[in-house]
Amino acid sequence: MLDSVCTQAQFGELVGISQPAVSDLLARDVLKRGDAAHVWLLAYCEHLRIVAAGRDPDGELSTERARVARETADRIAMQNAVSRKEYAPVAYLEIVLGDVARQIAQRLDALVPQIRRRLPDLPPSVLTQITQEVVTCRDLCAAASLADAERLEQVEEDADADEVEPA
Repeated sequence: MLDSVCTQAQFGELVGISQPAVSDLLARDVLKRGDAAHVWLLAYCEHLRIVAAGRDPDGELSTERARVARETADRIAMQNAVSRKEYAPVAYLEIVLGDVARQIAQRLDALVPQIRRRLPDLPPSVLTQITQEVVTCRDLCAAASLADAERLEQVEEDADADEVEPA
C-alpha cells in the first residue's frame, strides 16, 4: 500500500487525521498530489518535526510559544521584583502613603506655632505667608495618591527619552 498512490481518506486513516486535514496539508504543499503514500508519510513526519521544533511555516505554534515564553518571563520577573520588595500590593502602598502624608501634615500643623514661640517679634504678615505655604503643603500631602506615582513615572520616562541622543 505504501508504494502506491492513496486517497486522502486512506492516508488520513493511516496517520490518524481526518480527510479535511489531509486536504489542508495538500493545499499548503506539505504533501504533493500524485506522490506515493510512503512519500506522503515522510513529508508528513517531516512537517510534524518542524512544527514540534517551533519552526512551523505558518508561525502559529512558534508565535504561541513565544507569547507563552514572554508571559512566563514577565511572571518570573514580577515574582523576583516582589521578593526583592520592589513591588507591593496597591492596598499596602496606599496605607503607607496615607500614613506618611498624615505624619507630614501633623508636623506642618505644628510648624507655625513653633515659629511664633521661637520668634515672637516676627511680623504677622510673615506668619500669614508661612501659614499659607504650610496649608499648600498640607493640601499636597492630602491629595497624594498612587496616580501621582504613575504621573511621575511617565515624567521620568519622558526625561530619559530626551537624554537619549539619536544615532
